[in-house]
Amino acid sequence: MTEFTILRGRDTLVVLGTTEGARPSIIYAGPDIAGATPEELALLQSGQHIPGGPEQPIGPSLLNPLGTGWPGAAGVIADRDGKDWAIDLRVESVRQPSNNDAEIRCVDALNDLQSTHSFALCPRTGVFTASTEIAGSNNKPVNIDWCAAICLPMDDRLDRLRSFIGKWASEFQIEDIERFRGSYLRENKAGRTSHSDFPGLFAGNETTDETNGLAFACHLGWSGNSRLHIDTGQNGQAILQAGELLLPGEVSDRYISPQLIACWSNHGYGDVSRRLHAFVKNSIISERTKPRPVHYNTWEAVYFDHDEARLIELAKQAAEVGAERFVLDDGWFGGRRSDKAGLGDWWVSPDVYPNGLHPIANRVRELGMEFGLWFEPEMVNPDSDLYRAHPDWVLGIDGVEPIPSRHQLTLDLTKPDVTDYLFAKISALIDEYQIDYIKWDMNRDTQHPASDGRAVMHKQTEALYALLGRFRTAHPALEIESCSSGGARADYEILRRNDRIWTSDNNDARHRHQIMRGASHFFPLSVLGNHVGPKRCHITGRMFSMEFRAASAIFGHMGMELDLADETAQDRATLAAAIALHKQHRELIHGGDFYRIETPDYLAAMGCVAREKHEALFSCALLDMHPATKPDRLRFDGLNPAKQYRIKLLWPQSNPSRSHPSIIDAAALMENGTAFAGAALMEHGIQLPLVHPDTCLIYHLEAEN
Repeated sequence: MTEFTILRGRDTLVVLGTTEGARPSIIYAGPDIAGATPEELALLQSGQHIPGGPEQPIGPSLLNPLGTGWPGAAGVIADRDGKDWAIDLRVESVRQPSNNDAEIRCVDALNDLQSTHSFALCPRTGVFTASTEIAGSNNKPVNIDWCAAICLPMDDRLDRLRSFIGKWASEFQIEDIERFRGSYLRENKAGRTSHSDFPGLFAGNETTDETNGLAFACHLGWSGNSRLHIDTGQNGQAILQAGELLLPGEVSDRYISPQLIACWSNHGYGDVSRRLHAFVKNSIISERTKPRPVHYNTWEAVYFDHDEARLIELAKQAAEVGAERFVLDDGWFGGRRSDKAGLGDWWVSPDVYPNGLHPIANRVRELGMEFGLWFEPEMVNPDSDLYRAHPDWVLGIDGVEPIPSRHQLTLDLTKPDVTDYLFAKISALIDEYQIDYIKWDMNRDTQHPASDGRAVMHKQTEALYALLGRFRTAHPALEIESCSSGGARADYEILRRNDRIWTSDNNDARHRHQIMRGASHFFPLSVLGNHVGPKRCHITGRMFSMEFRAASAIFGHMGMELDLADETAQDRATLAAAIALHKQHRELIHGGDFYRIETPDYLAAMGCVAREKHEALFSCALLDMHPATKPDRLRFDGLNPAKQYRIKLLWPQSNPSRSHPSIIDAAALMENGTAFAGAALMEHGIQLPLVHPDTCLIYHLEAEN
């Protein structure tokens, strides 16, 4: 008799085939099907003999190992000196503590191998998680070359793939392609989640958009090397695998895969994102309830040109415009006068700061701000006291020249002496200066992650997690930011240990709308750092008004990264007004439901709606000229269609319309506003005013009934 294990929650259904002695399988995973029984679903997908194929059709299993004869890509590849590779795992036992989680233990007695598959379905969000543990026996070591978290069958209607690509200063760019016969593969060997190959994707079909249609998303919670693979076979069936990309000989005997996070919806990409956001807030960062302080970061104001008096004046100016945290960036330690020296020498430079950091830290606190400090703990410059004393503390391959990158090398965190040194040095500074916040940077890829001749990127990533955990335990009030030359280390597993992701080094206000839109597919605004940059962006060279720069940073974890002394008094006043607006609506921005609005490329629109639907805040930025003489209409989303909402234009501070009268005048949007039905605002929308490109409009909607 066929046995099944069922997970159900928040309109999501996962049915597992778990008959003892049989191959474990996923019968169904997707939006819930009311009234459907597991027996029906299994019978409805019965296969048939394919001419030229096996007499009995081979169905997919949880890992599709080579011994099953599955014609597609195997989800586990292991061997013992070239033998015992034809793995065929069968169900031995099933444990289901609740309706929302299950553990399946499988064995391959012939090849002396065991697997344990852990599944959970979050009842609040419908988000599904899966991971796999593979182990050999004590007396027969096994080499493990690949182990996916799971082999997940995809609904055949999901034929459009949305991946997230990019480069430094252009992260989270959206790439949409049609799924094809054969293999879709994205691999990352950067030693971090990378700028270019984010370990996650969305899928839909030609009718799927932000609000409608079947949608799916997956993400691998892992901060090291990764592989994401979709194999569409000759029979048209698509199987998704995601896991850690292992280097030769990295893992043997026992291995636990990173966690795959997956989510489905019949209501478009937006609903999938909101489910993922809720999962992050409830399951990843749930213990951190403190409001997100407005940042001031010194990097683009001073770079390496540190001067105590100038920095104290910057702190004063930052506090005046509303900053709540002051972060001293790179250049304060050792011989660090450029990026060519000093990394690893974690002591305050006596040449630059003869009195230590106490004058700055004390003044920052007197001004009512938290004090933060920049570190890059995982790296070392060859021109440093640390490297001169311990050249053996870096990753590398004997006889192979290291690949130059930013004049630095990667420290070997798998050596206890290295992590003990880092913990001791940084902890002493945390204690001495009462540091509230660390900007933890990591500025290069790791191409040769070897220790004592063996590849150790897996162990290096686990050692990073352990080191972060030590800091968390020793300094429970400390907050940590994941920065990696921008957004190159952004994933759910790093967020379990960090409080914030630095989304990109690119503070170009126009480009930021694209970066934030891409990142918002997986991450809530509360963890995405979004800063006001200088008038001229140092990366793109483009210049923007303060009104546009400030408005473009309001939706996110807002901050500043500019020399306030270079801004006019009027621009500082405008910035202060934008920060005040962010603070006024911070709870809504960080705690509300997030909506991306479908717009042409020359517009970028998004909003946050209170859970009770009584309030909303929406942003709409014009990034280029309207192609028609009449601007587009903005159709809101997430409102209660039966409620009346009074809508006002909160930003810019003065009427931005180039033509009068406009909708702003007619509806008194900059005065008392006008009430409209939620249905009208969503279905009919509001006419946008005629404004200059690089104008960001922020609307506030408040229910009146």
